[in-house]
Amino acid sequence: MPNTAYSALIHGGWRELAFEHFREGITVHWLLKGGPAEPSVAILNYRPGAGVPRHRHVALETIVVLEGTQSDEDGDYLAGSVILNPVGTEHSVWTKDGCVVLIQWNLPVVILDETK
Repeated sequence: MPNTAYSALIHGGWRELAFEHFREGITVHWLLKGGPAEPSVAILNYRPGAGVPRHRHVALETIVVLEGTQSDEDGDYLAGSVILNPVGTEHSVWTKDGCVVLIQWNLPVVILDETK
């Protein structure tokens, strides 16, 4: 499989990509869609007020905030922030005004409470 490059993602190039439903209030563009036990890389576009309920990371997850602000129990992460969520960490994620993130995970997360 050859290398793949995406131009100017950090400068809004993500706007040219096609998105599909991911979960309530969040759409996704898969840059690399792995299976249930494989790494994935995607752009997630959160509408204002959207979030992901409390979940546990079973492998490393890396996030780069491309636009807006993503928040969790530890703080607010503005555009340009890089967030590392190591194995065993738990949190929920939300955005007040919407955000776009580049996300890479080695394995999918385990949702702990879908009601929140």
